Amino acid sequence: MSQPFIAVDWGTTNRRAYLIEGGAVVRTERDAVGILAVPAGGFDAEVAALRARFGGAPMLLAGMVGSNRGWIDAGYVPCPATLDSLAAALKPAAEHVWIVPGVSTIRDDRADVMRGEEVQLLGAVSAGLAPPDALLCQPGTHCKWARIEGGALSTFTTAMTGEMFALLRDHALIGAAMCAPVTEGPAFADGVARAGDGDLLSALFGVRPASLLGLREDADAASYVSGLLIGSDVRAQVGAGDTVHLLADPALGALYAAAIAQVGASAILIDSHAAFVAGITQLWERKP
Repeated sequence: MSQPFIAVDWGTTNRRAYLIEGGAVVRTERDAVGILAVPAGGFDAEVAALRARFGGAPMLLAGMVGSNRGWIDAGYVPCPATLDSLAAALKPAAEHVWIVPGVSTIRDDRADVMRGEEVQLLGAVSAGLAPPDALLCQPGTHCKWARIEGGALSTFTTAMTGEMFALLRDHALIGAAMCAPVTEGPAFADGVARAGDGDLLSALFGVRPASLLGLREDADAASYVSGLLIGSDVRAQVGAGDTVHLLADPALGALYAAAIAQVGASAILIDSHAAFVAGITQLWERKP
């Protein structure tokens, strides 16, 4: 049995902590204390308080807490990245506290980075939730598409899919029509189909005249825009016959699975929390 430790998935707006003993989660806590909620110079106190609530066990932190906007910049491990290369680069942050580095890639002068997702991606493979050669997708504000080859994270691409939807809804002219929740239905499917035309910007503006001229109910506008964005995202990464392993919550995972099926591929939904626990536990076991 390994020493108990506290694993923390610490993002921009949320934080989730796990007390892990022998590879099993025995306690968990989730709150809205993301890195943006911590005042300047406040991370030491936040970490100490969290550690005290979990009995003083040592800690392994992952996510944006290790970014240049977080507590301590933990740097990046270049692709191809493995659990071993991540473990070798763990950043000491305080006594008995370490931070997992992110992962970077550069292809044809195009750079990309991730921080936190690497634990889930490699954890999914280590736990047998995804095969050692696979295409994985983590939908969200910044959707990650990752290629796993021989069990290593070989390359990845980030799409601003979720952030773009939020910007359009909250700040764009078409946002006034995007008043209803997104649902997986005909309007969403129409958006995915329209994304295949390769003319995303004009399709997005088309939401406005469709509303003015009564061609589409405003109740369907948000679903249609979601279909356009997710459809564009999926079509850029997935070919007919591909299998995509999705690390997503059920609602967002269902939308991506529908879009993936619509382009002739298939999706397998993975428990992202189980993947994180598996990955962070493996990193703890490999810690120098």
